Amino acid sequence: MLRINLFFWLVITHIIAFSQTGTIRGIIYDEVLEPAMGASVLVKDSQFYAVSDFNGLFVIPNLPYGEYILDISYIGYATQSISVNLSDKNSKTIKVYLTESTTQLDEISINAEREERRNEVSVSTLKLTTKTINKLPGIGGEADVAQFLQVLPGVVFTGDQGGQLYIRGGAPIHNKVLLDGMTIYSPFHSIGFFSVFDTDLIKKADVYTGGFGAEYGGRISSIMDIQTRDGNKKKLTTNLSVNTFATKLLIEGPIFKKPENDLSNSFIFSGKTSYLDKTSKLMTFSDAIDLPYTFYDLYGKLSFFSPSGSKVNVYGFRFNDDVNYVGETQLGWGTYGFGTNIVLIPTSAKMLVEAKMSYSKYDIFQEDFGRPRNNSSIGGYNIGLDFSYFISQQHRLKYGAEILGYTTVLSFRNTMGTLIDPKDNYDVFGAYLNYKFNNTKLIVNSGLRIQNYTALRETSLEPRLGLKYNISRQFRVKGSWGIFSQNLLSTSSERDVVNLFSGFLSTPESLPSSFQGEPITSALQKATHYILGFEYDFNNYLNFNIEGYVKDFSQLIAENNNQIFEDTEEFEAQPDYLKKEFIVERGLASGCDLLVKYTDKKINIWTVYSFGIIEREDEVQTYYPHYDRRHNFNFLFSYLFGKNNDWEFSVRWNYGSGFPFTQTQAYYEELNLNNGLNTNINSSNGEIGILYSELGSGRLPSYHRLDMSFKKTYYIEKFGANIEGSVGVTNVYNRNNIFYYNRVKDMRIDQLPILPSLGIKLSF
Repeated sequence: MLRINLFFWLVITHIIAFSQTGTIRGIIYDEVLEPAMGASVLVKDSQFYAVSDFNGLFVIPNLPYGEYILDISYIGYATQSISVNLSDKNSKTIKVYLTESTTQLDEISINAEREERRNEVSVSTLKLTTKTINKLPGIGGEADVAQFLQVLPGVVFTGDQGGQLYIRGGAPIHNKVLLDGMTIYSPFHSIGFFSVFDTDLIKKADVYTGGFGAEYGGRISSIMDIQTRDGNKKKLTTNLSVNTFATKLLIEGPIFKKPENDLSNSFIFSGKTSYLDKTSKLMTFSDAIDLPYTFYDLYGKLSFFSPSGSKVNVYGFRFNDDVNYVGETQLGWGTYGFGTNIVLIPTSAKMLVEAKMSYSKYDIFQEDFGRPRNNSSIGGYNIGLDFSYFISQQHRLKYGAEILGYTTVLSFRNTMGTLIDPKDNYDVFGAYLNYKFNNTKLIVNSGLRIQNYTALRETSLEPRLGLKYNISRQFRVKGSWGIFSQNLLSTSSERDVVNLFSGFLSTPESLPSSFQGEPITSALQKATHYILGFEYDFNNYLNFNIEGYVKDFSQLIAENNNQIFEDTEEFEAQPDYLKKEFIVERGLASGCDLLVKYTDKKINIWTVYSFGIIEREDEVQTYYPHYDRRHNFNFLFSYLFGKNNDWEFSVRWNYGSGFPFTQTQAYYEELNLNNGLNTNINSSNGEIGILYSELGSGRLPSYHRLDMSFKKTYYIEKFGANIEGSVGVTNVYNRNNIFYYNRVKDMRIDQLPILPSLGIKLSF
């Protein structure tokens, strides 16, 4: 009886104690009323703290009732101290409006990024902002996220023209790119310097090169999650940029102007177009250089806000790309989409709800001279709901679900000339649960994702785990492990360096029955990631990060380069790997990535080195794919100078060891024998046939390139406008870097020569 009474006394005491605690939450805004992401909130004279998220929201739960002082700091802004009286009647969200600092930055502000590293697992994660991206020498004076991604550890870029991004051994189809929660199927234009994203639109770009959390699914290699900012809520502003290769216009402002520090509904619109095909010959001073690339990108967003801080975004986009090598190849793709995302801050102070709905469509075609036209499309919807629950200072829970429905259409001829023309409809249901624990020393991110592929009648259970241990305030060890799956494929060949056309299809039904004697029981592509790393802060400005990784691609599905028979009854006796259009492979990617960063008010330095080995194994051989770059080194340096730091000098140097390639053994005449024995071979005109050596058995020469740029900013007080002029040079010392070898023309094709550029940007 005593034990029972004691138990009830403890329960009642706990309830009473818990009821005497409350939650402080708030939203932090910068000078243009944009949510301040990454601001530090410290409860004075306590161990309680918070960091504002993408929405500017911070939550500090389970504080005893009483009077508190909050110290709020954000890079570039004056530190604020706010008094909060926490009682049982506190349920509303406080709003904090920051003002720009006119004095030297506080050490607290300078160390905001470091504090985030101490309190987040951040394995294989790089967080980019517009400010970070603009430190890179821009092509034509305009920095682009596509150019900055090439600097990141673990990222390999295969060429200036038609190149693709390969991240830690994964092919482009294994990377998911999200824009405001919507999948973008072709994020980069055919000329590899430009993405579809306007840098000035980007609020944040989180790049996960491996080991990403349970909230992401449907890809087996990497995630790039891009979020755009809201429009200016105070005034109408315009940015006009004109450079050697493209023009860009960005307009933003309030829909209806409200009083000071009151959130106006806002809009933002961006449009850019290129004329590279017209200016490239002029700027390269050579008629031999032909860059027949054109594109345009349009993006618009409306943002609506409630007094509580909740908001609704409605957005839409249209991206287009065209390539026209006259008499050789013509390619074009277009994509459009629209959607909404909603952020709800309920009365319950510990909860955040996010919802998204979208639809998008992507079409691509390629027509080579004298060959049939290839076409592909993918389109569908995405509906998702996410809940974030702040249990306590140490415990946080995030869970959610999403439904994706797609239709893929493909008309494509493989290397054997076999027509592949499936049309598939498929639905994917995903749900996840993620738990975070943080006791200052140990940080744990554990999660479970469930992916149900209805058309394949398969369900994939995908546990994820991320750990970080703070050995000291300067030194940290971290690691992650996870299982990943996807059903989306592309038609890109591992034999070719240049793959302008990339068609989409879901997992084909006709797969080999076995691989190396083992039965194939799943139609999914699968991978397991293993990552171990260390971080060290030398001081407030210099930090070191090193990670070793293994990506075990236990099952890959690829176009069959070994097919010599059609998959018909006539050739039923032949092995599957000689007649199936698609085959199963296995792969292993392993390596080490090193990043050393130095950042202060004037100087920004990135030193990046990546070592990696990528192997693929099919039924015939073990080979190295064309993106197996063993050594990749990047050095990025930017320096602000002048009376008002209105001058900026940037330089980037990149070195990469040679890519594998498939050598040519011989040429022969490939005759059309449709008339059988009646074919007159003496009068027939065949096409050039190529006899290849073993896949990936050769190595191209190494690659290196130096880029530089100067920027000068002028402020015209009379008009309240900024003018930024820029001069840049790509490939400063005119290195002849080989791109690929045209086997048919027996001609070496190089990447870009020295390429000067000019640009001017007007902001008012």
